Amino acid sequence: MINVYIDEFTPCLKDAKTGELVQTEVIQIKRKSFLKKYNKKNGWYINWESLLNENEVYALVVEGSVDIQGLVAIAKDNDSQAAYITWMCTGPENNKLISDSVKYLGVGGHLFAIAAQKSIEYGYEGFMYGFAANQELLNHYVNVFNAEYIGILHPYQFAIDSLNAKRIVEVYDYEWTDEEI
Repeated sequence: MINVYIDEFTPCLKDAKTGELVQTEVIQIKRKSFLKKYNKKNGWYINWESLLNENEVYALVVEGSVDIQGLVAIAKDNDSQAAYITWMCTGPENNKLISDSVKYLGVGGHLFAIAAQKSIEYGYEGFMYGFAANQELLNHYVNVFNAEYIGILHPYQFAIDSLNAKRIVEVYDYEWTDEEI
């Protein structure tokens, strides 16, 4: 389920109050014990530790920290030759859907860029798909990323082709770290 709003196209995260750009990194999370604190009860929509069995989980963090701004769970789908975005959400403090004042802008777009990059690494040329949380978000992804409505496996299923995925990767800037948690 994808529950992020693309608020701004910005190469780095943008502090919503000051406008300052903040550098980011991507960290792969492999420990369930670390993900226990990212759960449905505190605004992360799902118990993230449950996703590790069948997905790779990546965190977008402020550079030099483990200050997680968003999480994305991705699975290789060899049958579809695409990356399946199992779950994606911004941290509660960055989620305009549940918070009146967000901390950072650009988190949602960065998470899509991470998924697109993983799709490229998997050999799928950036092709990815997932399920939007609702019709409004589905329409948003169609408008913002030129996503295509599919609706076969889920009423809000969409896909982003390789051309549009590469455009997403070109916009967002972050460092991949070898660090794993």
